[in-house]
Amino acid sequence: MRTPRKGASRKRTRRYNAGLPELRKDPITGRWVIIATGRAQRPSDFSRESVPPPTRGGFCPFCYGNESKTPPEILAYRQDGQANTPGWSLRVVPSKFPALRVEGELNRQGEGMFDRMNGIGAHEVIIESPEHESTMSELPDKQVKEVLWALRSRVLDLRQDRRLRFAVLFKNHGVTAGATLQHSHSQLIALPVIPKRVREEIDGAKAYFDYKERCIYCDMVHQETQATVRLILETDRFVVLSPYAARFPFETWIVPRRHESHFEESEATTVENLAWVLRETLRKMDKVLERPAYNFMIHTAPIQEGHLAH
Repeated sequence: MRTPRKGASRKRTRRYNAGLPELRKDPITGRWVIIATGRAQRPSDFSRESVPPPTRGGFCPFCYGNESKTPPEILAYRQDGQANTPGWSLRVVPSKFPALRVEGELNRQGEGMFDRMNGIGAHEVIIESPEHESTMSELPDKQVKEVLWALRSRVLDLRQDRRLRFAVLFKNHGVTAGATLQHSHSQLIALPVIPKRVREEIDGAKAYFDYKERCIYCDMVHQETQATVRLILETDRFVVLSPYAARFPFETWIVPRRHESHFEESEATTVENLAWVLRETLRKMDKVLERPAYNFMIHTAPIQEGHLAH
């Protein structure tokens, strides 16, 4: 029996392993995900549905001049005009069909082995622009900054309500991502509970910090910027990367370089840079994936907890 040369053996091993699926462990939550490396495809090879550009073709309650068709605004950035009239560049209004309502008491109760409480919280809509045809990737940096600033301002206000413990900040773009209106908008839902997924992330980050006395996200930023394997974009304040244990194709993280546990405490310079990074990331996705549907969420710490070193 002939013994293969060492170089030839290593070469065959690399080629064989490259086609095998891989199990990767999320270092934060400890969950395992399957990475099918042998099924790697170009973006054009994925079956997907592009989101057509928004078009006027019917009534839209978020459009300029239809201010009376939404609940009264909570917050607005405007150059002129009175509340709930034209003249605005961004509006925040309560959802017309809220998942939760701010009025009332939690009224926590036990029902045998089960637990329940009233649906107390807040559900708000951020109308990002008076222009119906514009998507977030097409908005100017100033407009994207206003969106982020409005989200920040609303969380700062809502966290004064001690009943509320967590704020979900998100955007659904495209019908397949859950959007019911074409007009570009984001949403905010304030909850009286901390979601299980969020608690898992916090607990995982805390375990890492207790063991190493370092923040796992800070370590991740350092390693990914050194390796550059999954690095997409970086500035002096943010790193854009494909996570090691991605759960979805093209999952993308935007992570601050400086340790910040609460989005609502970000300073103006950070928000300004995040606006540019977010828009640039969305533009890259639009170009490579031909205007895909997407969801984005701002991952932040529970609003009633102070600065978290982990």
